[in-house]
Amino acid sequence: MEALFIGQTYIDVTFLTGRIPTGDEKIVAEDYAVSFGGNAVSAAFCCAKLGIVPELMTSLADDWLARMFLDMAAKYGLSVHGRKVRESSLSFVMPNHGMRAIIRCRDDNYLHPVPPLDITGCRALHLDGHQADAAMHYAKLCRERGILTSLDGGGMRSNTLELLRYIDVAICSERLCEQLKMSPRELCGLLKGKGCRIGGVTMGARGLIWYDEHGNDRHMPALAVPTKDVIDTNGAGDIFHGAYIYSYLAHPEQSWESHFHFARAASAHSVRYLGIENSLPTRADVLAAEKAFREAA
Repeated sequence: MEALFIGQTYIDVTFLTGRIPTGDEKIVAEDYAVSFGGNAVSAAFCCAKLGIVPELMTSLADDWLARMFLDMAAKYGLSVHGRKVRESSLSFVMPNHGMRAIIRCRDDNYLHPVPPLDITGCRALHLDGHQADAAMHYAKLCRERGILTSLDGGGMRSNTLELLRYIDVAICSERLCEQLKMSPRELCGLLKGKGCRIGGVTMGARGLIWYDEHGNDRHMPALAVPTKDVIDTNGAGDIFHGAYIYSYLAHPEQSWESHFHFARAASAHSVRYLGIENSLPTRADVLAAEKAFREAA
């Protein structure tokens, strides 16, 4: 096991349309894509596409959507440690001028306890806060064994503030700032106080506010992808997380600034495609994006 990702599986249905029908209307979408989804799940697929295949603990029902998901995972060589739920979860995603509206249908009532895994050889753990009991169990275990722990702080979960005590790298969203009524810099201060070695807040086109290994406050501008090329920003943050975990695993001697630059280019590549699977970059795609796009002013 090179790395373990823990999250919640979704099947994403992403569609392009100018408006949502109301009443008794029907409309036909301009385009659509069906893909795996979920924060840590999408990050795991990204890491695999880049060349290092992690293992994935995630929700799994006994239905045709789950079987479709397992086929997707097999395509990327992902070992799935399914945690039983009654129904698969769905997301309906509508991209809209650099933003996205999402309807989620989620079953996170886990029917079985946290499965015990042998994490011998594991070098990184990535969490998104779903499966709170599993996240806490493996964060503590990895911390005891000196394994890097990473958190996608996309929103407040039931035990986020406690979990942060066992996280090395916490990259959060502006949504978490809003929930905590903090600015990005104030949230970085909270992360430092919890003992996170690296922390930051992604802000879309305004880049990343973060602090480095030495505690220095930093700002990394986004890459300026032309507006006309932006199709679907959903999953760009998940790809950012998956890409920096890949970079850390592939080049552990490099700085976190280097890992985040790599992840930034992966995200810039992703927003030009519809649906998360279509958005996943190869290493060549990341290098091409680094060359093609300048930093935003």
